[in-house]
Amino acid sequence: MIERFSISNTAAQLSERYKVEPPASFHPRYNVAPSQLIPLITMDEPRGFSHFYWGQPPGWTKNKSIAEKIINVRSEHILERTVLKKKIVHQRCMIPSDGFYAWKKFGKKSLIPWRFILKDKSIFSMAGLWEEYDDEEGKTVHTFTLITVPANNYVAQVCERMPVILTESQESIWLNKNSTEDSLLGLLSSVSSELMEGFSVSTQLNTLSFDRPSLLLPMPPADQFGNLTLFD
Repeated sequence: MIERFSISNTAAQLSERYKVEPPASFHPRYNVAPSQLIPLITMDEPRGFSHFYWGQPPGWTKNKSIAEKIINVRSEHILERTVLKKKIVHQRCMIPSDGFYAWKKFGKKSLIPWRFILKDKSIFSMAGLWEEYDDEEGKTVHTFTLITVPANNYVAQVCERMPVILTESQESIWLNKNSTEDSLLGLLSSVSSELMEGFSVSTQLNTLSFDRPSLLLPMPPADQFGNLTLFD
């Protein structure tokens, strides 16, 4: 499961990358977590950024664990479930990012946070699906979930899943309303290991409120108690 990612870019950089107006009131994010409001681009509004909640809005997720939130959907399940097939045809979005995080198990209890980026340090798009709800007050709320695939050989050293990372040419297919179901499903694969790099980062990633640039820096592997840890 992918539970954190970053968009450590400025609004101007996102605007330049996607050739659209900059996202409103945006500031760089280093520790994006579920239930937070995030800029993304939908197939219905490809010429600008929309702001959707990741998984569920905060008020809907009280007393729920991250595992209970709708933050990821496995690509394999899209083929198996009619409702997901309909969403991939009609409710696609892509989420800008410059890195995602995962935790590597070490021993029985220790988890080491890792950061994965593209080697060229570029902004990339993660494939997602969006949903629309009416809250208790009748207001419309929009949410999104990341589509995950089995990890490539590089990421698999840390975790079993990774987000679908779209190339720029694939982005146009993903946002095109006329794309066929087969062409869309064909995009749901892991990016090449050769394009990626990763490193362990500070355990402060575990703190939801910690959202600082230091999370982008390589740190000596440490367990959740801050003890330095060595592993292959």
